[in-house]
Amino acid sequence: LIWGLFGIGFDILFGFTGLLSFGQSALYGTGGMVAAYLMTVVGFPHVVTAIFIGTIAAGVVGLLVGLIALRRTGIYFAMITVAIAEVFYFVEFNPLSQFTGGENGLPGVPTPVLSLGFTTIKFNTDATMYAFLAFWYFIGMVLALRIVRSPVGAVLSAIRDNPQRAAAVGHNIQAYKLTAFVIASIYAGFAGGLLGVMQGFMPPDAFTFDTSGQLVMQTAIGGAGTLFGPLVGAAVWLFLSDFFQTTLHLGATWKLVLGLVFVLLVVFLRHGIVGGLVDLYHHWRPAQSPVEAKHAVKPAVAAVESHRRHDRPMEGRGPVLEARGLTKRYGGITANKDITFSVAEGELRGVIGPNGAGKSTFFKMLTGEVLPTAGQIFFRGQEITHKNVTEVCQTGLTKSYQINQLFPRLTVRQNLQIAALAECRGAFRLDLFRNIEKVPGLAADIAGTLALIDLTGRADTKVVDLAYGEKRRLEIGLALATAPSVLLLDEPLAGMSPQERVETVQLLKNIRQHRTLVVVEHDMDAVVELAERI
Repeated sequence: LIWGLFGIGFDILFGFTGLLSFGQSALYGTGGMVAAYLMTVVGFPHVVTAIFIGTIAAGVVGLLVGLIALRRTGIYFAMITVAIAEVFYFVEFNPLSQFTGGENGLPGVPTPVLSLGFTTIKFNTDATMYAFLAFWYFIGMVLALRIVRSPVGAVLSAIRDNPQRAAAVGHNIQAYKLTAFVIASIYAGFAGGLLGVMQGFMPPDAFTFDTSGQLVMQTAIGGAGTLFGPLVGAAVWLFLSDFFQTTLHLGATWKLVLGLVFVLLVVFLRHGIVGGLVDLYHHWRPAQSPVEAKHAVKPAVAAVESHRRHDRPMEGRGPVLEARGLTKRYGGITANKDITFSVAEGELRGVIGPNGAGKSTFFKMLTGEVLPTAGQIFFRGQEITHKNVTEVCQTGLTKSYQINQLFPRLTVRQNLQIAALAECRGAFRLDLFRNIEKVPGLAADIAGTLALIDLTGRADTKVVDLAYGEKRRLEIGLALATAPSVLLLDEPLAGMSPQERVETVQLLKNIRQHRTLVVVEHDMDAVVELAERI
């Protein structure tokens, strides 16, 4: 149960956010040692309160560690967490050994006592201690389920799938990553406190790299991204380790055999035990009939377009987007040179040029993905030259991508949900326990965008199962779901069949009604048909 609780937090970090940390032992040990120190050395009488204080300490340490480690991504993030965990292990064994007990740990951790007034419950037997731990595991699971089903949980899943696009639709992904890291730290700290209480002794090996490694392997065995997986993985891991040592008497080779079992489980159950059961359920579940809403939603397009909050009424024909002397150099290569560009409110502008002319780089500078070498960018009279892509999107300027940038593991509806959340909640909000279905206006925004891009009948289909033309429409839909007043479209017709091109051109005509469009496109017939100026 303790490993399972420890794993819930790690699963939120790894399975739901995609951040692989090998340093959770530092936070596990910190929470446990602070709680044990209070109960043994200080003589603090309230066991549960001491555990909560240790949990807070682990959360604060997690915040500080996250601020450092999250400056890098991928393998560099993982290596930083390894290094930080080793630092904590060294500090616990040497400079702070007088507080932590060093290699001896902290013995004498008391068991919890619950006073109800009319009676007192002592958790000093195996059965009562198991009930105590099971209760806290249940609370931890309930809280985790609320978190992953909240708007924050949805954004974390988007970051796992495609952090670049999550930022581009208006989410502050660094803040959300840090949130996930702190949540994992809090779970680790609380589990560490429970470890000391269960054993009556806070062991120093809580800080070791072996602890972090076991956590990763248990989560992989049980199934990352399932929340229940770490508990199942821990049960399998602990049972096998005990079986190999005490029943088969393998001696020191038990880790070798357990390692081989781990490899086999990961190879043949790629999503772990719980993930495999979920996959099996979806495979054998009776196929649902498709929603035949295609024709029913067409007349709703005009109504859909009228309710978006960021859609601004047309304010004359003055410039809404302006670039002055925009230049971008990569070393000795000049991608764009001294571009002066102005788009009027409500205009549909075409931008053409051969491959390699710098069109996509120009768009990236306008939306904050690339910092210009020289020049200025103004949006509605406000300079946005040095704003990042998230800040630019939040002002009402965004773009679709030349190569699809979607969230492949999510459904069409969930993809649009990610973008719409940024529009209605802002770049960052800690509504961790809010039901995502209760966000005002969210369902209507998604339904409206689905109707507009003609994907209502495919709303609950995963992106990986869409046809290419549907993915291109969803790519445009992601940009639309942020409710921009100015939308940049980078080759929206690329790779489409003739029929898909006709449908997408009509889509562009529909969406321009309430916003300004700038379109980069190689299909000259479409550009001439759509654009007022080229």
